[in-house]
Amino acid sequence: MFITPAYAQGAGDPFGGLGVLFPMLLMVVIFYFLLIRPQQQRAKEHREMISKVRRGDTVVTSGGFVGKVTKVPDGTDEIEVELSDQMKVRVVRSTLMEVRSKGEPVKDQA
Repeated sequence: MFITPAYAQGAGDPFGGLGVLFPMLLMVVIFYFLLIRPQQQRAKEHREMISKVRRGDTVVTSGGFVGKVTKVPDGTDEIEVELSDQMKVRVVRSTLMEVRSKGEPVKDQA
């Protein structure tokens, strides 16, 4: 009346180890579409925006300064921004948060 070892063993994993791997792969796919991909798209849009900066555009820096672009030298990462009549500063392009065209109205902060 002893149970033989063949009957005492539990049933094996029907997926052969893939049962644990599948949820992990599903989480990676979800993270890619919800977090990684949108961040890459925003970074691409930001790179395109700062590459199209031209003289006369109104820009907003990451420090919160709003000024008008007076010089955009080729081959450098800096632009010259006029904050007031007597104050011109050099700003690194990557610190620009927003570029407003010459005739573009201010965006509503709703």
